[in-house]
Amino acid sequence: MHYKAIWISDIHLGTSGCQANYLLDFLKHNEADKFYLVGDIIDGWRLKKSFYWPQSHNDVVQKLLRKARKGSEVIYIPGNHDESARQFFGLSFGDVKVEEDVIHTTVDGRRLWVTHGDQFDGVMQYAKWLAYVGDTLYSFILYVNRYFNMLRVKMGLQYWSLSQYLKHQVKNAVSYIADFEHIMAREARLRGCDGVVCGHIHKAEIREIDGLLYCNDGDWVESLTALVETHTGELKIIHWTHIKGEPEDIPQITLQPGIESLIKEAVL
Repeated sequence: MHYKAIWISDIHLGTSGCQANYLLDFLKHNEADKFYLVGDIIDGWRLKKSFYWPQSHNDVVQKLLRKARKGSEVIYIPGNHDESARQFFGLSFGDVKVEEDVIHTTVDGRRLWVTHGDQFDGVMQYAKWLAYVGDTLYSFILYVNRYFNMLRVKMGLQYWSLSQYLKHQVKNAVSYIADFEHIMAREARLRGCDGVVCGHIHKAEIREIDGLLYCNDGDWVESLTALVETHTGELKIIHWTHIKGEPEDIPQITLQPGIESLIKEAVL
C-alpha cells in the first residue's frame, strides 16, 4: 500500500522485546510520501546496560534509510529512550531530518502536532528514577512476552501481546493513559492545532477529546501498530500481527558517518 503519511514510534531497537521482523515486513509492504519516526526508535537506556544489536535491528535502520534515499521524506523526532539524539535538532543524517516536533497538515487541511509525548509525562518530568525502575520491570514482562509468542507461533496462532493485556488490567495504568491522552489534546489546542499524533505510552488510539483529534501510533514491542493517512485524508491504525511475506534480503551497506554518530549518541 502507498499512503500519504506513516507514523511509527517506540520501536526500541537494541532490546530483545523489539519485534523487528514484523516491522521489516510492514516496511516491505507499505510506502508513504512521509515517514514520521515518533521517538524511542533506538533504546539507549537498555543499550547502556547491555549491548544487544542483532542483524534484524540493523536491517530496520537500513530499510528506513533506503526509504529516504528513494524519495520519501523521513522525519525523526527523538523520545526519552533516545533522548541523546535531541542535540541534533535541525540537522539531517542520510536524508533523515531530526526535529523536536513538527506540524503535519492532512489532505483535508487539519493541522496535527507531532511529538513523542514524554515531555508531558509527569513521571518522566518529576520522578525519572521511577521511570527507570518501571523500565526494568517492563523489560522483564517483555522477555516473558517474547517466549509466550514464540510458543503461539509454533501452535499456528497469531501474535498476541500478553504484556499489553496485563498492563491494561491494572486500574492505575488505565487512569495514567487517560490522563496522558487529555494532556496531549490540551497541549495541541494551546498550539493552535486540530489534533496531536504521539507515541510514548504504547497504546494505539484514534479518538476525539474535547473537540481535538488524539492519535497515538502505538509501538513495535507490544501492539505492533502504525498510524497512516490515506490519500483521501483518512487516518487509521494498522495492526501488523502477521508476517505476510518472507524476510526481505536487505543488501548490507556501510552506514554514513553521520548515521553512525546518531546511533552512538543514542547509546552513549
